Amino acid sequence: MANHQSSIKRIRQTNARRLHNRYYAKTARNAVRVLRATQDKEEAQALYPKICSMLDKLAKKNVIHKNKAGNLKSKLAKHVNKLG
Repeated sequence: MANHQSSIKRIRQTNARRLHNRYYAKTARNAVRVLRATQDKEEAQALYPKICSMLDKLAKKNVIHKNKAGNLKSKLAKHVNKLG
């Protein structure tokens, strides 16, 4: 166990941030899953900008890597465009 006050505080902060990041990363994964499962083009086009915005915000805050956000957005755009 840590002995310094600063390291004890750092452990508390790290745990809080980890839980926060896990929640938002899981929420984004679920949103991506919902969009991939959507077969209706109009519904998918309505969801796509919201999910892209969510992914960009997570990448900006380093919850997910910026390249991962870009790859997901690209694949989702292909999916939405392929729907007919």
